[in-house]
Amino acid sequence: MEQQTISIAKGGITTTLNTRAAVLAAANPAYGRYDRRRSPEKNINLPIALLSRFDLLFLLLDDSGQYDLDLARHITYVHRTGEHPPLGFEPIDSKLLRAYITEARRMPVPTVSSDGLLADYIVNNYVSIRGREQDQKMSGGYIGARTLLSVLRLSQALARLRFSTEISHGDIDEAMRLITASKASLAESRNGESAAVEDTQTRIFKLIRSIMAERQVKSLKFSEFEPRLLATGFTREDIDATLEDYANLDVWSVNTAQRKLAMV
Repeated sequence: MEQQTISIAKGGITTTLNTRAAVLAAANPAYGRYDRRRSPEKNINLPIALLSRFDLLFLLLDDSGQYDLDLARHITYVHRTGEHPPLGFEPIDSKLLRAYITEARRMPVPTVSSDGLLADYIVNNYVSIRGREQDQKMSGGYIGARTLLSVLRLSQALARLRFSTEISHGDIDEAMRLITASKASLAESRNGESAAVEDTQTRIFKLIRSIMAERQVKSLKFSEFEPRLLATGFTREDIDATLEDYANLDVWSVNTAQRKLAMV
């Protein structure tokens, strides 16, 4: 994506095409519910090499709260009246918004000023955030050269919104703020836990999943996985806690009477 080209080798044709487009993607958790004990790439089952191509990553969790009440009221209002509720503000006309975006896209690609001051400012900010990542052992994604390219791309987009041909300090600051907020969104999802260390329940879950994959089934009796877990060194309390927690996440259902679990 960062090269904005795509290589094609099909039907005897080998060529490289321009693909200058913004990519907006969404992914759901691999097992239906987001597990805070696991890293984002493991939750959505996508390699970190692919996720690193995106400039910004934000985690949206469906936690209970005021949003539930607002959403329920909105749905019942639309169902009852057949139209959306009053907005309380005047939305921007869609034709005006389209015209604004079209004009911004016609602008030449904004560049960094030639005096070198802004270039030094970008470099210093990048080195600073790299240093904070090393010192604080920040989770939420690796900060590298691609992050620097992300800062430049976001800064160019912000400059275009101002119909400017040059990137400003404000554009750089806003781009850095967006990237920092993106990293914080992913880091907060793990409640401060290190992505490099898997907890006991995650390891138990992965072992049960591997047993299911070996047998190509979606349900197991307790007697089919408990002996292996106990032999691995897990305690019965650890196993019971894992079964209960993942059942509460609706990942599987547990039938204690029949001593059996089944994936949801």
